[in-house]
Amino acid sequence: MSIYDFKVKAQNGGEVSLSDYRGKVLLIVNTATGCGFTPQYDELQDMYELHRKNGLEILDFPCNQFADQAPGSDEEIHSFCTGRYGITFPQFSKIDVLGENADPLYKFLSENTTFGDSGKVR
Repeated sequence: MSIYDFKVKAQNGGEVSLSDYRGKVLLIVNTATGCGFTPQYDELQDMYELHRKNGLEILDFPCNQFADQAPGSDEEIHSFCTGRYGITFPQFSKIDVLGENADPLYKFLSENTTFGDSGKVR
């Protein structure tokens, strides 16, 4: 199994096959709109604009599991991110990334990602 076998829910409610991104360099992020790192959207957008022509795709999955820092509906989150930070990279529906209700893509990533000598992602 690979990430290209997964289908995810788009911000607008539609279904997106990750096979649509085959051959691209993927940066898959979970984000929150109400935390101290929210300005990361500026940097992510800058990176996207600079490297998209070289095949970079940033796939943004908002998550509200960390101190309720991504409140609001998918539409509210998307409106905030496009209005305040001008993001143009794909943003998907809000998901859980940890625990029993974790999105299957994030379960797969957590189970199949290592960081150097430190072992599996926690």
